[in-house]
Amino acid sequence: MLIDEVCDFLLPAAAAHAVADVRVGLGYTAVQLDDGRCGLAYTFRDDVQEGCCVISEAGTLTGRRAADLATWAKSSDAVARVVGLATLNALTDVPPDTAEAGLLTEFQVTSKDVIGMVGYFGPLVSPLRSRGMTLHVFERHPMPETDVLPEASAVQILPQCDVVILSATTFINRTLDGLLPLGRNAHDIAILGPSTPLLPAVFVDRGITALSGVRASTCVARRQRRRRNTPVRQGSEESNPPPCRCCGRLNMDTFPK
Repeated sequence: MLIDEVCDFLLPAAAAHAVADVRVGLGYTAVQLDDGRCGLAYTFRDDVQEGCCVISEAGTLTGRRAADLATWAKSSDAVARVVGLATLNALTDVPPDTAEAGLLTEFQVTSKDVIGMVGYFGPLVSPLRSRGMTLHVFERHPMPETDVLPEASAVQILPQCDVVILSATTFINRTLDGLLPLGRNAHDIAILGPSTPLLPAVFVDRGITALSGVRASTCVARRQRRRRNTPVRQGSEESNPPPCRCCGRLNMDTFPK
């Protein structure tokens, strides 16, 4: 699985760091390392068992080796996977040639392109449809009033798409590896969202042409606000991105295959 490859790529760097703080929020989970770097991942609440404690090891995470929590990305527990992915994102350094641009400005899409979007990215849906493009949006929880299709429909429709946009939450719900082959006929495949590991060297052989994620720049301020009992932002990764610096398309050609 791709998440195994991400872990293998980052574990050598993880060995030198400890975890300074972990915050499991209603919208996002944040992990801060001992060097101040912070990583995010979307908190997948649909798969969380109800109860007072969502992580059995809560209260013991601070000070642990980053390598320990990074491997949680492969856990069978939904919240542990989120903590693990946030740790991996904290360990990821943004490539120096990353463009500070939105995905629409990086893709050369035309009105003739058919676009498949797994995960409802509200800020992209209206601009794409306003350009006259055919857009198919797939969600685990369909929204017929917004023309959102059930995720099962992706099996038939994604192979017909010219551009495929995948939510990075597919790492968390373990659907990414099954979705990538469905985009085999697309000229562009992007992974999008704050949960995205910005590691082009890992993805270059998988047909992915763009990674769009974030590097958290306000981790300390957000942690302080939460300690003052400010409600944690709610909503989906796609509709409510955190206040972080965005990273646009990566030049995948600069990484050897």
